Amino acid sequence: MQRRDLLKSSATGAAVLGFPTILKAQQQYRAEYKMSTVVPPSFAWGKGGEIFANLVRERTNGRINIKQYPGASLVQGQQDREFAAMRQGIIDVLCGAPINWSGTVKECGIFAMPFLMPDHKAYDAVVASDAVQKDFFDIIRKAGAEPLAIGETGYRQLSNSKRPVRKPEDLKGLKIRMVASPMYLEIMSGMGANPTAMSWADAQPALASGAVDGQENPMELFMAAKIHTLGQKYVTKWNYSNDILLFAIANPVFQSWSPQDQKIVREAARDAAAQQIKIVRDIYAVDVERVRALGVDVVVPTPAEMEQWQIACRRPYARWKAQLGAPLVSKIEDVVARSRKT
Repeated sequence: MQRRDLLKSSATGAAVLGFPTILKAQQQYRAEYKMSTVVPPSFAWGKGGEIFANLVRERTNGRINIKQYPGASLVQGQQDREFAAMRQGIIDVLCGAPINWSGTVKECGIFAMPFLMPDHKAYDAVVASDAVQKDFFDIIRKAGAEPLAIGETGYRQLSNSKRPVRKPEDLKGLKIRMVASPMYLEIMSGMGANPTAMSWADAQPALASGAVDGQENPMELFMAAKIHTLGQKYVTKWNYSNDILLFAIANPVFQSWSPQDQKIVREAARDAAAQQIKIVRDIYAVDVERVRALGVDVVVPTPAEMEQWQIACRRPYARWKAQLGAPLVSKIEDVVARSRKT
């Protein structure tokens, strides 16, 4: 046998021997990976999840098929159970607000602390900080997920059916629906409100029936969910909290993918996050005029009024800084302070 024929024969043999290995690797990929989002793609948050799933599917040529389950339907609408369900293998992909998971991983409440990032300049500086991102991503990895990218849920604003709210005292006696976060509940109760924890699925009928007087969420959600039709006549744009939107994969799932596909998925998450943030910011720029056009009274606090809100939050801020992780919170505070000087 000539040397050329021998090389050809050897190559053919190697290809045949290698084929089962390639097939085995492909068979390790599931037909579907379940992603939980609290809201559907008609909201910026849900749209971010949809963009991410589509980019991953396209860029992996269908090897990784992420299916979105909105309404936190994989956990019966209980968004505070998402991270625990991910650990149990019920959810493969997370696209959500970490504050919802703070009952499972307490440090997930850090970015939602009151007035921690008071404007978008501060928010962008914090999210862009390698030191902050590294510390937070390490926490998420230890908790069981591979963090990929950070989007934005949007500044949370207050609405109610009773009266304009300009200062903390105006909240006295109002029953406000809240995310099931002890920190959020403490903030509201400290200002005299009667906070009630419930899922978003339960919140809408509660608002419609008058079982609760108000709620707090990004204005974008107020518009998309048509909350003005649920008796919510007054909105206060106080920007007290802006949680990140975290794209993450369950660790066992992420490790089951090839290094090349891991890279593709991570880059897809970053691209999706950038698009999602733009959607949030575009809406934020016009939300006051759009909500007022619905016949809703929108209060935009003056600097002096805003200071009253910040003072009212100082005590719970200090307590939760110590509980959630003072070193990381201090690092975020330093980044925000530097952003003020630039």
